[in-house]
Amino acid sequence: MGCTDQAKNTWVPAFAGMSGSRGVSAPDLETSEGLAAYRAELKAVARWPRLIGFAAIVLGAAFVLGVSQRIGGLGPEAAIYGYGLLAAGWALLIVAFLMRSRYHRRRMALVKESGS
Repeated sequence: MGCTDQAKNTWVPAFAGMSGSRGVSAPDLETSEGLAAYRAELKAVARWPRLIGFAAIVLGAAFVLGVSQRIGGLGPEAAIYGYGLLAAGWALLIVAFLMRSRYHRRRMALVKESGS
């Protein structure tokens, strides 16, 4: 998702304007309320990829365990699906962690800009 930068009339990612004056201020990390608000904000970043990735890992592990323990009449092809779900789940989690890390790094750059 992105937007058009009216001053330059170019397309920019939606988050790119944070370092400028687009209405996003630096998080207030000096107060406990500000810190709690920032933690809640950070928890919300990439929430769905994290939840879907975790669910895929749990489901994939259930498939693999079901095949290895011969539970529910699962055939060997279920193990292939299980390993695929495990791989996809971990990939989603890694992407979500990278998204959160990038978001945090950019927000902290705002703190550094406003502090200097």
